Amino acid sequence: LTECILSGIMSVNGKKVLHMDRNPYYGGESSSITPLEELYKRFQLLEGPPESMGRGRDWNVDLIPKFLMANGQLVKMLLYTEVTRYLDFKVVEGSFVYKGGKIYKVPSTETEALASRAPLDPQDIPKCPSQESP
Repeated sequence: LTECILSGIMSVNGKKVLHMDRNPYYGGESSSITPLEELYKRFQLLEGPPESMGRGRDWNVDLIPKFLMANGQLVKMLLYTEVTRYLDFKVVEGSFVYKGGKIYKVPSTETEALASRAPLDPQDIPKCPSQESP
């Protein structure tokens, strides 16, 4: 992301920029890997993704998930460099973790937490005060 922002600022200021990357994907350490088969290769998983996961090109997996504050400095910089012509901002739909060979959705509501089949350590569950009826 740093390289993209720097080259974007230089370009907006009239400089000619050639952006090169040693990896077969863009973004260095904070990149997104696609197709899904590349992720399996990178982490040396013996078998490729199961067919139930669909087409590999339908997946973009962030090596470092990126959250932006709606009115933060990074958003202002992205607007200034006009890189926003090439990206869309989305509300986070969910977070997922990989554990024991499976992908689990991280519950974000009490209802999801109670219905979740994800393996939880009871020590990780915060203690909530119970409401007692009068």
